[in-house]
Amino acid sequence: MPAISHASAILIAIMTSLPASAQVQNLDQDKNGPKLFAATCADCHRSARGLAKGRFSITLWYYLQQHYTSSSATARTLTAYLQSVDTPPRSKTGKSQPKATKSAATSASAVRPPAPVTGR
Repeated sequence: MPAISHASAILIAIMTSLPASAQVQNLDQDKNGPKLFAATCADCHRSARGLAKGRFSITLWYYLQQHYTSSSATARTLTAYLQSVDTPPRSKTGKSQPKATKSAATSASAVRPPAPVTGR
């Protein structure tokens, strides 16, 4: 019994003598989105494009926070990056695509198979 109390006293002494600065550090702090993707996701995913898949930012953030990142801020940064590369590319001209005219639609529907031949 004295050995157990002696070991407990040593353990308590060690725990109280640790400096207050020996706290957990966030190794992902100050990393931007591409760096976080490279450190966290690139082992399994070749590209970040399409990983957000149009998900709501809150659900993606929560999923990343629970499973892949070390803090809420890191999950937020990674969420913003994944959603930024998930947006569809804009057209180069900035104008909407022209709609098909009625004549083009009519000419496309004018092509029909021949009528069946009925017996005489």
